[in-house]
Amino acid sequence: MLLAKKVPLANIAEEYTPFHHQDYQTIVGKIKKFAAGGGAAVISTINGDSNVPFYKEFANQGLRAEDAPIMAFSVAEDELRGMDTSALVGHLAAWNYYQSVDTPQNKQFVGNFKAYCKKNNLPDGEKRVTDDPMEAAYFGVYIWKQAVEKAGKTDVDAVRKAVYGQEFLAPGGKIKMDEANHHTYKPVLIGEILKDGQFKTVSRSKGLVKAEPWSEYTNPDKGCDWINHQGTYQKKK
Repeated sequence: MLLAKKVPLANIAEEYTPFHHQDYQTIVGKIKKFAAGGGAAVISTINGDSNVPFYKEFANQGLRAEDAPIMAFSVAEDELRGMDTSALVGHLAAWNYYQSVDTPQNKQFVGNFKAYCKKNNLPDGEKRVTDDPMEAAYFGVYIWKQAVEKAGKTDVDAVRKAVYGQEFLAPGGKIKMDEANHHTYKPVLIGEILKDGQFKTVSRSKGLVKAEPWSEYTNPDKGCDWINHQGTYQKKK
């Protein structure tokens, strides 16, 4: 994609690690060297617990957002919760929800979650945080509930059909299920890491963004439609 936008190959570098990777000293060292000339950024697809050692090593080697800002697609409040985020201020992440989203539904969601953690003596109690995967799991139950009510029964096939087109006012805002598959239309947010480990939304899509089951870059000729095509189909040229 960068090459298609005429970014010189010499300005692009890639590194890949397996899930649960923990040692980022060498990779961050390469990033530091690559970014020494200025104008560099990091696009991170690191997932889950590997985010913690990556961000810690990034800070340990003296790199800051001003030197090489990170744009991440899978680091959330829960990963940042146990870290000193003072050196991570300014790095970015793209999600569909942040704990800091200011809606009545989210205030209730966050409040109920923290109260539950305190009441049940969960580790860190009220200091526990919500994040995008949690919000998705939360509204998923309500989408299922609405589909059951529409179908009038819990039969799997009937509920599956009733899910199409369902809408729900989730903590992060209104969401909608696709009319022809089970992908979700959501708002897209870009957030900036704050000193307290929360995110400040710096950009939000004007409306819901339609889900793309297949990448327009790797599979531009494929679509997903369970109503008319029984799943994946070849788009007409």
